[in-house]
Amino acid sequence: MLVLVAPGQGAQTPGFLNPWLELPGAADRLAAWSDAIGLDLAHYGTQADADDIRDTAVAQPLLVAAGLLSATALGDVSPGAVAGHSVGEITAAAFAGVLDDTAALTLVRTRGLAMAEAAAITETGMSALLGGDPATTVPHLEKLGLTPANMNGAGQIVAAGTLEQLAALAEDKPEGVRKVVALKVAGAFHTHHMGPAVDALAKAAEALAPADPTVTYVSNKDGKAVATGAEVLERLVGQVANPVRWDLCMETFKELGVTGLIEVCPGGTLTGLAKRALPGVRTVALKTPDDLDAARELIAETSTPAADAAGA
Repeated sequence: MLVLVAPGQGAQTPGFLNPWLELPGAADRLAAWSDAIGLDLAHYGTQADADDIRDTAVAQPLLVAAGLLSATALGDVSPGAVAGHSVGEITAAAFAGVLDDTAALTLVRTRGLAMAEAAAITETGMSALLGGDPATTVPHLEKLGLTPANMNGAGQIVAAGTLEQLAALAEDKPEGVRKVVALKVAGAFHTHHMGPAVDALAKAAEALAPADPTVTYVSNKDGKAVATGAEVLERLVGQVANPVRWDLCMETFKELGVTGLIEVCPGGTLTGLAKRALPGVRTVALKTPDDLDAARELIAETSTPAADAAGA
């Protein structure tokens, strides 16, 4: 069984869309999306520098567009399940047929702008903690006033809060944590600091008509499969101010019997977590079009009935 996953903010790098726009039809598709949302996605994906694409209002639609472009380049793929990390949940909603591509990009444009405005109210940020036990780490973060905003599994938790709180964390690591790494994001996402963005996103969602998922949609709110488009959209709205439970998503992948995982462009982060938390599951990260052949091989293998594979 195959799961298709989409990464969140921070996965983008300068120029990462350049090779993808050489594929037939990709530039035209990106241009149409750019017109629809009033943002030059091609410029930001090919020419802009690291500071420009760090901007939340730019990074989020850029990531969704990249995920959709790379998934289209895979050709005919019918995953058993889809999921996304943070903003990647909007990409996953498009994979599942809950939103069409234009609706997904329109929603994420609103999300990025609203979260950027919320982040400007107070100087906040996020730091990744590597190693340690959640049972020890989470209470330590809460003691410092920080939120465990991303429970990523595989020994990784991302803390979010004010810059002062994060500075205190760097000086006072929880027991067992090997390293604290400041992330290149512009706010304390998935915390109460994003409260104003929830209201803006809720208003934008009222104009959408979500369809029910055509494949299993795994929500990072709690790792549960969501059956209706209305609930997917409701969770997408609330998610900006609630922690990401990617650890629970990976537990659900285990329960579903996932044997292969493809992470769409810009891939790497989620496959890295899967390699540590899901031993035995084959992974492919779509970084450039050079990775498409390996992904198609994995699609073919995970689509083959067990009896055929055994030669029965």
